[in-house]
Amino acid sequence: MEDSAERRRRRGPRLVNPWWLRAIIGLIFLAALGTIWTTNAWLTDRFSENTRVRSELRLALYSGNLMSELQRNSVVPLLLARDPALIGALNGNDFSTTSARLMAAQKEIGAASIRLLDASGRVVGATDRYQIGTNSVAAPQYVEALRSRDTVFTVSELASGVHEFAYSRAVVSEGRTLGVIVVGADLTRLERSWSGISDAVAVTDSEGVIILSTEPRWRGLTMPEALAVRDAPSAIRRAFQVTADWTSSPADAYVQGRAVMQSEARVPFRGWRMISFTAYSSVRERVNAILALQIMGFAILLAGAFWVLSRRARIQSQAYMRESADLRALNARLTREIAERERVQKELRVAEQTMQQSSKLAALGEMSAGVSHELNQPLAAMKTYLAGARLLLQRGRPEEALSSFQRIDDLIDRMGAITRQLKSYARKGGEAVEPVDLRAAVSSALTMMEPQLRTRPIRVVRQVPRERVMVMADRIRLEQVLINLLRNAVDAVKDRREGTIEISVEAGAHAYVSVRDNGPGVSDLEKLFEPFWTTKKPGEGTGLGLAISSTIMADFGGRLTAHNETTGGAVFRVELPLHVPGQPRQALAAE
Repeated sequence: MEDSAERRRRRGPRLVNPWWLRAIIGLIFLAALGTIWTTNAWLTDRFSENTRVRSELRLALYSGNLMSELQRNSVVPLLLARDPALIGALNGNDFSTTSARLMAAQKEIGAASIRLLDASGRVVGATDRYQIGTNSVAAPQYVEALRSRDTVFTVSELASGVHEFAYSRAVVSEGRTLGVIVVGADLTRLERSWSGISDAVAVTDSEGVIILSTEPRWRGLTMPEALAVRDAPSAIRRAFQVTADWTSSPADAYVQGRAVMQSEARVPFRGWRMISFTAYSSVRERVNAILALQIMGFAILLAGAFWVLSRRARIQSQAYMRESADLRALNARLTREIAERERVQKELRVAEQTMQQSSKLAALGEMSAGVSHELNQPLAAMKTYLAGARLLLQRGRPEEALSSFQRIDDLIDRMGAITRQLKSYARKGGEAVEPVDLRAAVSSALTMMEPQLRTRPIRVVRQVPRERVMVMADRIRLEQVLINLLRNAVDAVKDRREGTIEISVEAGAHAYVSVRDNGPGVSDLEKLFEPFWTTKKPGEGTGLGLAISSTIMADFGGRLTAHNETTGGAVFRVELPLHVPGQPRQALAAE
C-alpha cells in the first residue's frame, strides 16, 4: 500500500474534471442553440418583411418611371404628324431635309428613334440613315396606324431578341393619308437603371410574355419559363445553398442560383405587370450581425469553461512539441515547392503574353493585306472616271463630267465604308444587318465594275427575276463579295477572244446568286478559300478575296461554293436564307 502511494505521488496529481463542470458546459451549449434558433427565426421574419416593403416601394417607383417615359413619347407622333414641314415633304416628295429635322426632334425629346414612312410604307426619313429606303408596309406600326387614324402603341420583337416599343400615327392632310410617323420609346435605359439597384426586374405584357428585363435571356419567355432556366450548380454550390436555406425563409424563386423573394405590381398600361426579385443576402447580413453578438457572448462563457478544461491540453502539448520539428521540416519542403510552382506559373504567364502578341501581329498583317486588296477596286474605278471627266471637260461637256465627279464622290464614301468594315475580316459576325434586295446589290456591283468591263471585250449576261429577292445582310459587305466574284471572273476570261460572264439571281428554298464564266476553270478547288492562296501572278492579287468573301457569307448565315463546269469555266454560287418578315433569321448548315 505504501509503495502504491509513493508511485502516485511521483507520477503527479491526476487531472479529473468534476461532473458538475461538464453539466454547466452542456447547459450553456443548449441555451446557446435555443437562443440563436429563436432569434434567427424572429429576426428573419421581421427583416424579410421590411425588405419586401422596400421592394414594393421600388416597384411603385419603377412603374411610375415607366409610365412617365411612355406618356412622354405618346404625344410626339401627334405633334410630328401635324408638322407642316413633314406634310409638305410628303406632298412634294422632297425628303432632302427630313432626316435632319427628325434628328433635331430626337435630340429635343430624347426618343430612341423616329421614322417617317410614306403612303407605300417606304421609310423616307429616319434618325438612323441605314433605315432610309427600307419598306415597312407589313410592320405593325404602319398597319395599326392606318387602321385607327389615331396614335397607336405597338410592341414588336426584333431579330436580336430585343423588343421595340413605338408610338405611330398616320399623317393626314385634307382628308388624305400621306404617310405614318413612328416614334420609338427608349425603355432599355430603364432596364440599365433597374439593374444597378435591384437583383432582377421584369415587365410582362397582358399575355404574360416578358418584354423588359434586366436578365436578357428572359425576354420573350413567360415568367414560369424564365424561372425554370437555372444554371446547374456544382456540388460545392449545392452544399452552400442547402446550408444557407435552412436559416432563411422559404424562397419564392431562384435567380442565378440565389434564393430571392418575389414582388409583383400592376402597371396601369395595357395590362402590363412588373415583377422584381430581391435576394435574401441583405436580410442574412443584418440577422447574422445580431446573431454574431449573441454567439460572441456564449463563446465567452464557453471559453471560460474550456479554459478550466485546458489543463489537460498542457500535458499533451509536450508531446506536440516533440512533433513540431517534423512539422517544421515539412513546412520548409512545402515552402520550396510553392516557390517553384510560382516560378513556373510566372514563366507560363510570360509565354501566354508572347503568344497573344504574336496573334495580334498576325491579325494586323491580315487586316493590312485586306485593306490593300479591297481599296484597289474603287481606286481603279476612280482613275477611270477621272480620265473620262478630263476628256469630257476638254470636249466642253461639263454636265456629263459632273456625273463622273459624283461617282468619284460615291466611290470615296464607299472606300470609307470599306475601312469601317475591316474588323469583320478579323472576327466572326457581330455586324448589323438589314433587309437587302439581291437585285439591287447585283446592280450596284455591276456599276462598280462597269469601268473595267468597258475596257475589255467581255459580254455580261444578267438574269434577275422581276420580284424582289430579300435577304438579311449588310449591303456594303454583300456588294464586296459580288465585286470579288466579278473581278475573278474578269481575270479568268481576259485571255478569251469571246469572254462571257453570266450573273443570275434565283429564289427558291433560299436565295442564290451565281457568277459563271467561260474561262479555264479553277485548278485546285480544295485550296480555293484558303487565305493567301492565289493563281495570279505576283502583284496582281493577294489571295484574300475569296477567303474574305467566304467569311462574310458565314457571318450572314449563308455560304459560298464553287465548282467547274464540264464544258469549261467556273461557277461561284452564293446561297443566303430568304428574309421573311416576322420570322427569326436561320443560318445555313456548313458543308
